[in-house]
Amino acid sequence: MEYYAILKKDKYDTNAYLVSFPDLPNVNTYGDTKEEALRHAAEALNGCIECDFERGYSLPKPRKINRKNAYPIPVEPHIQIAWQLRKLRNGHSQSDIAQKLGITYQAYQKLENPRKCNPTIKTLEKISRVLGWNVQISK
Repeated sequence: MEYYAILKKDKYDTNAYLVSFPDLPNVNTYGDTKEEALRHAAEALNGCIECDFERGYSLPKPRKINRKNAYPIPVEPHIQIAWQLRKLRNGHSQSDIAQKLGITYQAYQKLENPRKCNPTIKTLEKISRVLGWNVQISK
């Protein structure tokens, strides 16, 4: 999963690049070089998504943007896993899923928290069986 960042030269400081995300208007940053701006974009994107997601905000579906100044910025895997688990729960409570998995509510709650999410592959396989999904690893 990735969101596209738009880089523009700063009109007041021609050595700086401004970064914005069309899908996430509250995420903005800059850098003195294109490389630095893209590094800052990844930090800003993942920090904001992690924080918003943890507070229960819904996240917009990322769109592919085909522009010369658009760069894909990946969402970190631990955030993607927490996000997918919340979506896959599909209206079931965390307690219901925890009970089906044979774990405590608190243990399951950590799986949906991007700051604490660190499931093993075996845990993901078990969750996928309970939710009726398949775990797939892709490029």
